[in-house]
Amino acid sequence: MGILASIKNILTGQEKPERVRQINSDSDQEKSSELSYIAGIQEQRRMKDHFFRTDPHSPIEDRVNFEGLEYYDPNPDYRYTLTLQSAETREELTFQTSTGDEQIYYRLGTIEFEVEEGVGKLAIYQSPHHGGLFLPFRDATSGNETYGAGRYLEPHDLGGGELLVDFNLCYSPFCAYSDAYSCPLPPFENHLKIAIHAGEKAFKK
Repeated sequence: MGILASIKNILTGQEKPERVRQINSDSDQEKSSELSYIAGIQEQRRMKDHFFRTDPHSPIEDRVNFEGLEYYDPNPDYRYTLTLQSAETREELTFQTSTGDEQIYYRLGTIEFEVEEGVGKLAIYQSPHHGGLFLPFRDATSGNETYGAGRYLEPHDLGGGELLVDFNLCYSPFCAYSDAYSCPLPPFENHLKIAIHAGEKAFKK
């Protein structure tokens, strides 16, 4: 029951005021959790900027003049718990890279999600060299607001076929900052027509 409906019931004598206090408490807790989540995203971005600015392994070629990366504002609406529609067989695929090389990945299945512009469907992959999940994609922002070749994301396996997919954490590959890196390109099946207004924006050299 919504807050307005509950208040209406109190005014008509159908509900006690304690219910409103409980709803307000739940609402405050939810707001506090959201603020904590946003603060965590912002802190992670601050730490990444610090690494890019100071670490000798940074992909930024001109660290002296590096002023930080640009991002969309953190938006909890782009954080999903999704069911992995597992592939019948673990298919081996060859990804082309930004330098013309090739890398092997396994295709594990697909996920579906909904944003304001419509429904998106993306494939999830895994490298044969480690167990982490890999989600490379392009969307309607690629080449304009975000890196043209696409962005990356590592979904978190929650178990039971469920994945945590948080597009606020999607990032540009290192080849977005320097031509010295070879980065796998998102396969055609992960080219979205809808826009993902979340995560890292294009780097301005």
